[in-house]
Amino acid sequence: MTSVAEPRHEGESAKASQPPDEMEALLRRQLELLGEDPVRDGLLRTPHRVAVSLRWLTRGYGMDVKKVVNGAVFKAKHENMVMVRDIEVYSLCEHHMLPFYGRAHVAYVPDGRIIGLSKLARVVEIFARRLQVQERLTDQIADAVQEVLTPAGVGVVLECQHLCMMMRGVEKQNSRTISSALRGSFRDDPRTRDEFLRLALK
Repeated sequence: MTSVAEPRHEGESAKASQPPDEMEALLRRQLELLGEDPVRDGLLRTPHRVAVSLRWLTRGYGMDVKKVVNGAVFKAKHENMVMVRDIEVYSLCEHHMLPFYGRAHVAYVPDGRIIGLSKLARVVEIFARRLQVQERLTDQIADAVQEVLTPAGVGVVLECQHLCMMMRGVEKQNSRTISSALRGSFRDDPRTRDEFLRLALK
């Protein structure tokens, strides 16, 4: 019987015989503690796959906001709100290491400078790809935009679903968690705040 080689996914080592690292050893032991046989066919490379996956899912620890923005801040006289809606968010809850996912809406009011729009999505990615709680993630995104751009104001809203509530614990499948962080004019000017929240939560 001819066996079919399992496809190698992005990030997996090209050397199948490479010695396991410490994380793989811990994952192998975890399988044993769960009552599984880590050397059976279906689980033999699972510690390696999970180690690669976890490093990918938490790669934000190795990313720096200023390096990611990389000079994509430009002088401009635009004074009205700029907003990027529906930025996909995928993160891991730090309490159970289960995913939470949803959308981020990020806006700012320029004060002489604007930022490349894709960089707002990249800022979200930097902080989402870490062990997180949604509340802190929301604040970190807002603070990062404030730091690199020094705008008149920043607003961030996250709408997420948490698997730690959906597949364990209370098992509520349709719940959403909404969090916001407001800086500058988004906090101090009711009209700016209302416009932002109306656009973000429509």
